[in-house]
Amino acid sequence: MELVAIGTIRSPYKKPDDAPRQGRLNDVESEIEVYPEYAEGLADLEGCDRLVVLYWLDRADRSLLRATPPGQSRSRGVFSTRSPHRPNPIALSVVDLLEVRGRTLRVQGLEALDGSPLLDLKPDLPLIEIPKKSDR
Repeated sequence: MELVAIGTIRSPYKKPDDAPRQGRLNDVESEIEVYPEYAEGLADLEGCDRLVVLYWLDRADRSLLRATPPGQSRSRGVFSTRSPHRPNPIALSVVDLLEVRGRTLRVQGLEALDGSPLLDLKPDLPLIEIPKKSDR
């Protein structure tokens, strides 16, 4: 398995304590810079309101298998939490796409640290991704 960064995230969050628990709960703007060799993949993105951003939590502790969620006193298995510290620290955020300027995307609602490697971008398709009650 091989992952390749396709860009870099620029945000106001310089260290882990700066970032909010959930980016969707604030209106802070960030920029996603896509590397030149992947720029063609941004074609037709202007029609999207929201994006799913996958990025690598490059400052996470990959050795932890338990985490204590905020507001709880008991640790849980890391796979039952949203902890950034996990064996494969892949993050997923749904953001509002505000503007596309060449290879730079201006977004709102991202909690990534400045300099985080971008892994992928996908359009947010709520009708497809949110299961109907009968599918649960």
